[in-house]
Amino acid sequence: MRTAFSFMLAAALIAGGASARPPKATPINAKGEAALAKLLEGRVAGKPVSCISAMNSQSSQVIDGTAVVYQSTGRTIYVNRPRVGADQLDSDDILVTRIWGSQLCSLDQVRLVDRTSRFPRGFVGLGEFVPYTKAKKG
Repeated sequence: MRTAFSFMLAAALIAGGASARPPKATPINAKGEAALAKLLEGRVAGKPVSCISAMNSQSSQVIDGTAVVYQSTGRTIYVNRPRVGADQLDSDDILVTRIWGSQLCSLDQVRLVDRTSRFPRGFVGLGEFVPYTKAKKG
C-alpha cells in the first residue's frame, strides 16, 4: 500500500513539474528567415492589406517554410506569411490558387503541388499581405 502511494506521489510530482514548463514556441525556419531578409534588404514595410490585385501580380516566390512573396507590376512586393501551413512551403512546389474575382485575399487557400511528381503536397491558408517598397534615398 505504501509503495502504491509513493508511486502515485512521484507520478503527481512529475506531472506537476511538466505542466509548469512554458509552452514550446513555434519553430522558426532560420534559413527561410535569412532568405526573406536578404530579399527585403533596402525595402520598407507598409501597412498590411487583406487583398492584392491578382492581375497586377507578375510572379510569386516561395521562401522555404516561411512565406510567399508576390511581385506586383509596380515597385512593390507583397510578403504573405500564411496563417496555416507555412512550415509546408517548399520552393520546389507549384502554387495552385483558385481566385474568386480579381483579388487574392487573406482568406484564400493555396494548394501545394510537387513539381516533379505533380502530386498534391498540402495547402497553406494565406494571411495578410505586407507591402514592401524600396526605401527613398535622401
